[in-house]
Amino acid sequence: MRIHIKDSSFIISTNGFADGPAQALRDYLLDVPCETLTVLNHPLVSENKGEHLVTTYTRGKEKTAKKYNLPNKPPYTYLFDPLVPLSLPASTAWFGFNNLAALRGLVRRKRGSVDNVYYWAVDFVPNRFGEGVLTRAYNKLDGYVSKNVDARIELSKAALAGRTKHLGLSNKSLATAFVVPMGAWLGKIPKANTSNWKNKKIVYLGHLVERQGVDRLIKAIGILNKEGIDIRLEVVGDGPMLNNLKEMTNELGISQKAKFHGFVKEHKDVEAILASATVAVAPYVKDEKSFTQFADPGKLKAYLGAGLPIVLTDVPPNASGIESAGAGIVVNDSPESIAEAIKSYITNQAKWSEAHKNSLIYAKQFDWNDILTEVLGKIGFK
Repeated sequence: MRIHIKDSSFIISTNGFADGPAQALRDYLLDVPCETLTVLNHPLVSENKGEHLVTTYTRGKEKTAKKYNLPNKPPYTYLFDPLVPLSLPASTAWFGFNNLAALRGLVRRKRGSVDNVYYWAVDFVPNRFGEGVLTRAYNKLDGYVSKNVDARIELSKAALAGRTKHLGLSNKSLATAFVVPMGAWLGKIPKANTSNWKNKKIVYLGHLVERQGVDRLIKAIGILNKEGIDIRLEVVGDGPMLNNLKEMTNELGISQKAKFHGFVKEHKDVEAILASATVAVAPYVKDEKSFTQFADPGKLKAYLGAGLPIVLTDVPPNASGIESAGAGIVVNDSPESIAEAIKSYITNQAKWSEAHKNSLIYAKQFDWNDILTEVLGKIGFK
């Protein structure tokens, strides 16, 4: 017997404030609306400044929002997460978007204050904290949660198979598991239009860390600038490399053509930036240890949803699908390769227009409304 969402109470526990499946689920439940919803946002990285945000909603309307400011030194301070807040309401379903969040749900289920617990894994990293006791403890927790939740949700087939194999678990001993890809609110977000080709604006969205390859993108822009191609770059996101990347634009003489937005809190503002761009780039550095090889990066769905042609490396498992759909070009992670692919779009309007059209077509299968309706149906809600 399926349960009506409107008659149910939900708790979402997640880390970080970037847009992803936790935020999409929140918005979906608020739109229905469910009876009550509690959202726990804990810090993910040091830039989050130790702010834990607890927001409650009743029938789609925000009722309370409380901040708890605690020390933040990941990964050690993740241990604060199960304690914030100390008291929570009973709920029909608990969605934990990491294994520690799912564990708290399991404890509450054992106490009778939660009916069902779901582990929605937003990434899979075989060696999370390097060699040592932290990774061993993490893997043990991951195995326990994967066995005992009511269902496990992975972002990709690679992550689903990888976690099961890495933890040495038998499919028979695990909770029901299935893949739910990243999506985009296709009916709500603005789209690039055919005039965008004239903008010659390149955009990057994401965390500014070495594995994302943003330094290689900046070098690629420098190459195109030397060739006399009038081009601009906009970078949306924050991270430890921000100042170094800004300095790199100075060294390459392109500081006047590069804009760093930093972390943009309102996703509608991110969407507006993407919709004004010409080409989007995801220049992941090729590394056999990179967890992106198991992921379904949210930036790619944001790019597709905006109708942008994409230049990307083959690190994410869906890179070949994007290229096969004619919505992007797969390159190696060298600045020269990235520059050549960007150039092929911004100097050929017909090629750009075809990729723009294909991007919008390919994105149709990733509408959050359809994805979330299906996944909630699978676990017994209507």
